[in-house]
Amino acid sequence: MNYSSSPSSSLISRAANNNNNFFSFFSEIQMIELLLATLVFIFIHCYRQKNHQGLPNWPFIGMLPSLILAVQGNNIYEWISEILNRQNGTFTFRGPWFTSLNCVVTSDPQNLEYLLKTKFSNFPKGIYFRDTVRDLLGDGIFSADDEIWQKQRKTASLEFHSAKFRQMTIDSLLELVHARLLPVLEDSVTKSTWIDLQDVLLRLTFDNVCMIAFGVDPGCLRPGLPEIPFARAFEAATEATIMRFVTPTLVWKIMRYFGFGSEGRLKESIDGVDDFAHEVIRARKKELCLDNTNNKQRSDLLTVFMGLKDEEGKPFSDKFLRDICVNFILAGRDTSSVALSWFFWLLNRNPEVEERILEEICGIVREREGVEEGGNGGGDFVFRAEEVKKMEYLHAALSEALRLYPSVPVDHKEVVEDDEFPDGTILKKGTKVVYAIYAMGRMESIWGKDCREFKPERWLRDHSRFMSESAYKFTAFNGGPRLCLGKDFAYYQMKFVAASILYRYRVVVVENHPVVPKMALTMYLKYGLKVVLTRRDRFEIEKYLKF
Repeated sequence: MNYSSSPSSSLISRAANNNNNFFSFFSEIQMIELLLATLVFIFIHCYRQKNHQGLPNWPFIGMLPSLILAVQGNNIYEWISEILNRQNGTFTFRGPWFTSLNCVVTSDPQNLEYLLKTKFSNFPKGIYFRDTVRDLLGDGIFSADDEIWQKQRKTASLEFHSAKFRQMTIDSLLELVHARLLPVLEDSVTKSTWIDLQDVLLRLTFDNVCMIAFGVDPGCLRPGLPEIPFARAFEAATEATIMRFVTPTLVWKIMRYFGFGSEGRLKESIDGVDDFAHEVIRARKKELCLDNTNNKQRSDLLTVFMGLKDEEGKPFSDKFLRDICVNFILAGRDTSSVALSWFFWLLNRNPEVEERILEEICGIVREREGVEEGGNGGGDFVFRAEEVKKMEYLHAALSEALRLYPSVPVDHKEVVEDDEFPDGTILKKGTKVVYAIYAMGRMESIWGKDCREFKPERWLRDHSRFMSESAYKFTAFNGGPRLCLGKDFAYYQMKFVAASILYRYRVVVVENHPVVPKMALTMYLKYGLKVVLTRRDRFEIEKYLKF
């Protein structure tokens, strides 16, 4: 008998199938519940991590989603500032697993003093930083550590503090401002057109640094504002380089290998930078041969480094000299011009500060022997070095601009041996430390509740005398052994340029012009600074001269 074909066996089979379907359905429900429970657990875990770290910390990908959103926004530096304010000045960023994006971010002055001075030897720039910027900066002073850095700094320091170098900087700046900058500005006034002041200032400082560091005049700042391929290439290279710091190392190295995206643009830009640097070096070597024949001496930085020998007693390679060139261009071109651009934008928003600066510089003009009451000096008036040094309020206003908009908004170190910050943050060997200079200017714990206001008076003592702050509270020029060698020159350059412009012109930012920082090694204004200039009339200047 075939039992499988009987009615009872059919019923049993259908019942078994129904039971299997039921259990299968029940299992699917269990799986869905388990998945939902897991997702809820992950959400709660990430929420708790956000309360502790300031950002959601997702499995596998860490805090990368928050970073991507910040990079795509208008101001990543504000994003960092907000987190640091919530986290009392220090937080740990967790990148995706198996990436190099993990780091400690701090804006605590105690931590910075420990980092930059107290335990300086335990916090070099590090391998990660050097590898990330090597294509652009090579082994130059910004990225070098140990003996390579020490030799460059010692050589540059001796040159920067020589009387001949100081006089050369004063003379070259005077020529650039009066023979090139002011005529370019006057041309825009005559034609009633706006100009990009940031572009003009970048041209000025680029010509200036090339003249004093390399003894060459690239002629960026001249009528018509000619396109200079190197300047554009350099700016593009710094922008592409900073993208490496927010991209997993493996990703940008793959992009570099195949030459696409930002890495393709970086390669093209660095080729342009290298062409300029190597041409300067070749030209200088030829000139030095002629100079030796004619017993002529030069005192620029490039010539000094060309005269040095390496450990084997051989002259430095062209590659090393190229790195010297690029690093000093970064130091001398971008920092002062970018700071001045933000300064003029801040003045436009704070006319009472501009009024007080005018009172100060006109008071100095009034004191000059031979300037009679009612005379305004006109376009040929030249501020002397000793007069520039007297401009205390202008010095304070520029410092305040740098506090709020530092030319280098973030910097980087790496931990050599296990350590601990004064605030208790544990630092494991190999940890990357980012100190957020931009954020420091926006910390109530450092500058008080008015920290976001532009108030030069916070830098004055007895209402008139400039008083500097600790380098670990105001870190625009770095601190400790790496304190900026060109700090005094930068202030002189900025004061001379600002006073020369403000004495002659009102600078008004074009209405509705967008002003946000660009993400690069230095904090350019992303869309430049479009301004309209008008001459200060005689009666306005006379008012201040009589003040």
